[in-house]
Amino acid sequence: MTPHHSALELWPAAVSAKAVETDYLILAFTVLTLLLTVPVFLAITWFALRYRDGQEADREPSGVRSNLVEISWMLIPFALTLIFFAWGARLFVHSKNPPPDAMVIEAIGRQWMWKFQHPTGQSEINDLHVPINQPVRLRIISQDVIHALYLPAVRMQVAAIPGRTTELWFKADRAGTFHLYCSEYCGTDHSLMEGRITFMEPGDYQEWLTHGGAQQSGPAAGLAVYNAYGCGTCHNADSQIRAPRLAGLYGREVRLADGTTRIADDTYLREKILNPNGNRLAEGYKQIMPSYAGKIPDDDLTRLINYLKSDMRAAAGDPAAQGGTR
Repeated sequence: MTPHHSALELWPAAVSAKAVETDYLILAFTVLTLLLTVPVFLAITWFALRYRDGQEADREPSGVRSNLVEISWMLIPFALTLIFFAWGARLFVHSKNPPPDAMVIEAIGRQWMWKFQHPTGQSEINDLHVPINQPVRLRIISQDVIHALYLPAVRMQVAAIPGRTTELWFKADRAGTFHLYCSEYCGTDHSLMEGRITFMEPGDYQEWLTHGGAQQSGPAAGLAVYNAYGCGTCHNADSQIRAPRLAGLYGREVRLADGTTRIADDTYLREKILNPNGNRLAEGYKQIMPSYAGKIPDDDLTRLINYLKSDMRAAAGDPAAQGGTR
């Protein structure tokens, strides 16, 4: 599915009642701010022109004072802004108290990807499927630096902090596919740390869990890991960095710097990902790859290796690998 709004849209669609109420709060407060400030600036402009230097005008003090006027233009704006304070506080308290029957989804942020795990065990990378008309509670943590999960469609954002679990919850009432982002600068590829959230009818969500969710362990999931960790930056065919090309590598003989050879099997790929600075360097290449030991979870490592074992171009949707033309 294509997300229902573009990345540059200033006012994305709202898919929950609280998101719509948040929009009303912002619009109403904007109108109040204009009503309070525009007359002031208009008056400043008029007085600046009317009493400018050289203009004939009566500049003598009028001597008229009104305590009622003085008090009114302080108390009335203060009372109006208190209304918005109470409105915003109510929305804030509501956002921090999910209902007991909320469905819990675990979310992990790391450079530069989002991983979500459903209560039934299915996991997704940079994509999230949730049912509508059902409270959904996201429990979020970071494995490296501070991130922030931002869901524009529900007007929610929360920080993902290493060593600390944060939460947000929502209840969508409209189906569709929308963007999700990391809104906290988190390193070189921060701008690529985005994905999609799909709100589904409850029946469609159960169907997805049964069938679509199971596909997350296939090459498509491995491609998501490959992209999330930026592997293609060095290893794609069009990369400007001189590094071994991974397409078709699995099962081939690799010549090492010490003159020996090694078959690129599961063990070899795992060793090179977790400990690329070992003694078995590939012939003709400098060692510039960082170690991913302790950085990539075992399940993601398995997905990545399975992707390297597959027809990488076909999994990535390359028509040339599927019998088409580029």
